[in-house]
Amino acid sequence: MSSHNILLLPGDGIGPEVMAEVKKVLNWLGSQGAAKFETETDLVGGAAYDAHKLAITDAATARATQADAVLFGAVGGPKWDDVPYEARPEAGLLRLRKDLALFANLRPAICYPALADASSLKRELVEGLDIVIVRELTGGVYFGEPKEIVTLENGQKRAVDTQVYTTSEIERIGRVAFELARKRRNKVTSSEKRNVMKSGVLWNQVVTALHKAEYADVQLEHQLADSLAMQLVRNPKQFDVIVTDNLFGDILSDIAAMLTGSLGMLPSASLGAEDPATGKRKALYEPVHGSAPDIAGKGMANPIAMMGSLAMALRYSFGLLEAADMVESAISNVLASGLRTGDIAAKGQNAVSTGEMGDAILKEMQRLAG
Repeated sequence: MSSHNILLLPGDGIGPEVMAEVKKVLNWLGSQGAAKFETETDLVGGAAYDAHKLAITDAATARATQADAVLFGAVGGPKWDDVPYEARPEAGLLRLRKDLALFANLRPAICYPALADASSLKRELVEGLDIVIVRELTGGVYFGEPKEIVTLENGQKRAVDTQVYTTSEIERIGRVAFELARKRRNKVTSSEKRNVMKSGVLWNQVVTALHKAEYADVQLEHQLADSLAMQLVRNPKQFDVIVTDNLFGDILSDIAAMLTGSLGMLPSASLGAEDPATGKRKALYEPVHGSAPDIAGKGMANPIAMMGSLAMALRYSFGLLEAADMVESAISNVLASGLRTGDIAAKGQNAVSTGEMGDAILKEMQRLAG
């Protein structure tokens, strides 16, 4: 039986509630002999600030570095709006991405047939939607230097954020997208703003050259980021794998998420480079939704995105494809049965609690396992 070390970082708001449902599934998978899962739990975000005046401690980061995978809940909330900028809850996640060198963010946008009517778009536009946005995660405007606010001689302030990319950074994220497309529908859409940004010009050139040299069998198209945003709400099913930079990936993935009806449905994976010796990658898995402090502690949170994040960990970090398929099939079947949490319930429909949805998914997994 394979053994896997997982660091659980529940975080703030609804994070601990949805993480509790994942732990149920891990415990059951372990009891079935799928694998042995060793878990540790630590603080991140506002919870870490309350305890240590830091968004994440060196010790927690070290545990993340040693883990086979990190499962991350959510961070933030108005309680911590006035903490120092460098200690804000989100800084914990940014540090993890940087210290673990998690350069590739995979954000699936899948519309389950049972939820097609929950989308703000017409059913025929989203039913059967299955796209993945591959976002570069450790470069670009979020990490470029200089990044500062300075006071000018005339008393005005000037803010600067720097968009920086190198050839190697673009090539490695491009490879992730092309390799993923080969396992899907063999199409990549690369997106930037080459019409007004020099970084976009380089991005376009590097992706084009990489495609010609190594991935000519994959269909490649280029779209400006603003045009792609429009096409995502006009005809989203034309896309398969979308690869883009940190800033545009942040925006476009949230647009794609809402095509599915709720942020509470969608998982994500952040991956590092493959270790040449072991073939493994550092990895962090998290739901797309935020900490939702307004419903925290009320049992109203939707655990499906967190469950889906576990499925991605089972698939990409542990190679447990059968278990990953089982989690995803159970989610789909439970939704098809009509069960809904409050965020996806129709008007007048009775909503189940976080724990009830988690229990239903686990029960369906047990049924699928026979």
